[in-house]
Amino acid sequence: MTRTFFEPDETDEFEAAVGLLTRRCLAWADEHGLPADDTVLAAALESRHRSRDGRLAYWDTEQVRRFLLEWVPHYVVAPRDILEAAPDCLLTFLRYLDASGLRDPRGTAVADLSSAVTEAEYTAALNDPLRQSVAKFWTRTAVDRGVDFDDRRAVEKFQRDVDAGRVTFDAEVLDQLMMARLTEPGPDEERAYAQPPIALPPAAELTEAAAQSVLVRRLAAVAEWAGADGRPLTAAGAPRRPDARELAALLETGEDNLRVAEMRQVNLLLAWAKKARLIRTSKGRLFRVAKAAPILRDPDALWRRAFETFFEMGSTIGAPPSSWYPASMLVESFDEILPDVLNSMYGLPSPVPVVRLQESVWLACKEYFLVDDKGFREEAWRRQVDLDLVAALEALAALGAVELSHGAADELYSSDLDDEDQPLDSAAATRLLARLRDPDLLLARLTPLGLGATRERMLAEGRDAPLIGQLATAPPAELLGLLAQHYPPEAAAVELSGWLAVPGQDVETLLRAVRDCPFRTRASATLGILTEALPDGPSILRSLRADPVLGPLALTALLDGGDLQPESIEDREQLLLLAEGLLNLLELGGPEAVLEQVTEMAGKDATGVIEAAVSSGHPDVIGLAELGELVAQSARAHPLRLVPGNAPGSRGRRHGKKRKH
Repeated sequence: MTRTFFEPDETDEFEAAVGLLTRRCLAWADEHGLPADDTVLAAALESRHRSRDGRLAYWDTEQVRRFLLEWVPHYVVAPRDILEAAPDCLLTFLRYLDASGLRDPRGTAVADLSSAVTEAEYTAALNDPLRQSVAKFWTRTAVDRGVDFDDRRAVEKFQRDVDAGRVTFDAEVLDQLMMARLTEPGPDEERAYAQPPIALPPAAELTEAAAQSVLVRRLAAVAEWAGADGRPLTAAGAPRRPDARELAALLETGEDNLRVAEMRQVNLLLAWAKKARLIRTSKGRLFRVAKAAPILRDPDALWRRAFETFFEMGSTIGAPPSSWYPASMLVESFDEILPDVLNSMYGLPSPVPVVRLQESVWLACKEYFLVDDKGFREEAWRRQVDLDLVAALEALAALGAVELSHGAADELYSSDLDDEDQPLDSAAATRLLARLRDPDLLLARLTPLGLGATRERMLAEGRDAPLIGQLATAPPAELLGLLAQHYPPEAAAVELSGWLAVPGQDVETLLRAVRDCPFRTRASATLGILTEALPDGPSILRSLRADPVLGPLALTALLDGGDLQPESIEDREQLLLLAEGLLNLLELGGPEAVLEQVTEMAGKDATGVIEAAVSSGHPDVIGLAELGELVAQSARAHPLRLVPGNAPGSRGRRHGKKRKH
């Protein structure tokens, strides 16, 4: 389909999509009198592809600023007039996504993004030589000297001139760029794993759950105990023993008779409350923070602050270091590893065996720290990491973010241990398999509170984390596009049912969106997800066989599903199916792929086959025009090109000028 999301290794598919979207956007811009350039359009798609989430059609203020203030200055090499027009070209692209139904509705509305484009300090960023990459520095230097990058000898001569010192350049800027390449991350972002759609209960239920959190109630009690007048502290900064015992009794930790240093839970809660800015120390006393009063009255806000503070609590939650034994590896990397632990639990259908998490955490710890002792010391380190992970999960359980239980592990957590791509070595995998057979394992799963908070952290990191119900009022074309690409069938059916439950939104509106879709592969995918999700989907599909726009799609689906036999297809329908197949190939592989396949299939009659498709009466006027251009160019025996724009996957040329980025 005409997708707006590709995995990092889907290079050919992504390049084909870039060519198609660039070509179609340029034509649309010409029709509407809007500025557009192929280099800028391709760069915008590249910037979103090489991002945390990879969603080409998802744009918000942050992504606009990233493209204009980081990506273009860092990577894009083009004539100055093209670079200066990049903000206007980006706006054209965003408007095209909206007009064609490709926009991700979870992003910011185009009208609101217009101000983000105009407010970005783009010219200053473009003029800053330290924002460019080393590769762009040398490319610009070569271009300024008139080097033709299509001329291999000219490029080699330029390289020799640089080595011989015959090329003048700003050495100070180059040195700073080289240092930045070694010490600072560029605009490229590491792709994060796609997350499954999740469902959350209503906000009122989440607020009630936050109010019932043991830890939330205890944190509020700690602040109330400290009070406005404060509590005296010892020289070491701890509560005096009578006050500590009073607090332990108030919190019901069972530590009333212990020494203050031994009150692990009391000390954890005091440290947590300090980190959460609920209490503070001043002049030897412990006070409630006056500005925390509104949060202390709001269980939901208090819960969220406690959750965010949790990731700073490693040194208190984990085993404290001793004179002979340092803090564990997990404590040292707590704020980086624990978010990954929660991310790995996110959206799983059954509780995770903690032993499985422990194996993954130990593997992560070994990546953070050099472990060169394979004997007793490594076993001790590993044992402490395991204990600290359990302590962290217990703290999250007290908060209400994690639910702990005991039982047998789901087969899901052992089914992949034989895969070659799984990260554990054979010894670790064998050990884990044996441990997973225990019928009374400690299991963990995220509660709805934990799911929601983890999702918020993912969104803040720029990750894609779909939520069932968030598309209830999305435009129909954008809804179907997202369901087809990012939702499994069960979740898509639930989301679609919620959309149809909104007054004024019905199946005919969705079918109209499929009819209006300017891309046949996308129309096919969206019609497929619609008819699969609806109980009466098969009958709807059969009724569309004679539809003037959706007929070819319905015929293809009925044939593929075995609901229609080839011998029952009429001649007119055969031509429509031929055109549908060629149009799909044109979108997925580009004009070269069409000509290659038709030539392989029909030989000298290739031109006639394409002409038959063009005259078939297929409803895709734009696609048929592109197929007709194929015939015309083939007849002229010129190199295959479509006008306007570039061949899919190319970075191409426009208006006779070379572009590089």
